[in-house]
Amino acid sequence: MSAQFQVIFATAVFLITYAVIVSEKIHRSVAALAGAALVVLFGIINPEEATEAIDFNTIGLLVGMMVIVGITRETGVFEYLAIKAARQAKGEPLRIVAALSLVTAVLSAFLDNVTTVLLIVPVTFAIASQLRISPIPFLIAEILASNIGGTATLIGDPPNIMIGSKTSLGFMDFVINLTPVIVVVYVLTIFALRLIYRRQLVARPDLQAAIMNLDERDEIKDPVLLKKCLFVLFLTIGGFVLHQYVHLESSVIALSGASLLLLLSREDPEHALHAVEWPVIFFFVGLFVVVGALEKVGVIEAIARFSLDVTGGQLVPAAMLILWLSAIASAFVDNIPFVATMIPLIQDMGRLGDLGNLNLLWWSLSLGACLGGNGTVIGASANVVVIGMAEKRGQPITFIGFFKVAFPLMIMSIVVSTVYLLVWHHFPGIPSMLGTLAVGLILAVLVGLLQRLEARRSRETASHN
Repeated sequence: MSAQFQVIFATAVFLITYAVIVSEKIHRSVAALAGAALVVLFGIINPEEATEAIDFNTIGLLVGMMVIVGITRETGVFEYLAIKAARQAKGEPLRIVAALSLVTAVLSAFLDNVTTVLLIVPVTFAIASQLRISPIPFLIAEILASNIGGTATLIGDPPNIMIGSKTSLGFMDFVINLTPVIVVVYVLTIFALRLIYRRQLVARPDLQAAIMNLDERDEIKDPVLLKKCLFVLFLTIGGFVLHQYVHLESSVIALSGASLLLLLSREDPEHALHAVEWPVIFFFVGLFVVVGALEKVGVIEAIARFSLDVTGGQLVPAAMLILWLSAIASAFVDNIPFVATMIPLIQDMGRLGDLGNLNLLWWSLSLGACLGGNGTVIGASANVVVIGMAEKRGQPITFIGFFKVAFPLMIMSIVVSTVYLLVWHHFPGIPSMLGTLAVGLILAVLVGLLQRLEARRSRETASHN
């Protein structure tokens, strides 16, 4: 088989696989595995090379965290947090949106986004029903918050897991370099949502009072198991914080945490492994092999050379290209295969262009791919899951309805990220982190003041009426 035919065949398989994944006519796991089978069967990549192409660190990290989260969800702690947040908001719809969004964002930074929304959304429907208002503003806010929060850490979103696994970047690198800008993006997004939905999110005082009668403690199903889960979660997150310093892979930390929790909880392993989303795992496996074939035949290197020509081999233009391309692409296609393709591309750009430290490019890819998922209803897995849950409950969210609200907010987040990355390029690390956090804190204080003024005006208007 000639080298030219191998290039054409590998490229065709990749494009067809990608098109099938986007079309959703066939399950994406089946599409990825079929693509992987084709490149191996036709000798583009042999079985040993296919195995080497699979990133087992990413696979191990996903499996370990899925087991931990699967056991923890049985305790009811996530529902507890949602109801607690609603009561802390005193039953006021606008404040509940902010509170539930904050819970969603924080949980998404440490857990799988899909798991987070699966647990928070049913409680959201119950609260919206109690207040007799539409749940759609709550759901859109939670979708955006889940993708924003997931961007903040190494384990928050699959693209970050993949980037961390293929680079020397550790958990604290993501926290120091990405969390500050995510705080700013989150504050601006929630403030904008409050302005958009302030007229829809109004409920009678008696209905708000009913929220205060809910007791979050009723949601805790197994206090003993909860203590064990929290203990293991804290140990695991502590392990993530230290893993790059003690030279342990993040997958080792996650799988060790899962093993410890299985020992402490005496959970049936078969039942615990049902919590692992095996279609997702095999989707990653197939995808790694398909991209590995592209890399072997030299397609990735050719694209890298073209990208270097477009950007003149300069780091900052390359970072801006990656940020905006990732954001727009991830709004319309699954960000996981996109990132799987971009990682070797960036590595080749660094090697061919002698760009030195590539961290600016990695942060650009992470911010673009993760935040870009907020652009449309199909931009991220959490979006699709929430839309499906809403449809089943007779509250459909249309593509255009979501797009009109979410896409401008996504563009805003990328503009903020652009400014941040340009500042970060000149003042990397701690200076950039402290400066951006200060901006986020000031914005949060200003938003809080505006919210109190708005609440005071609403009470005065109600008293006059």
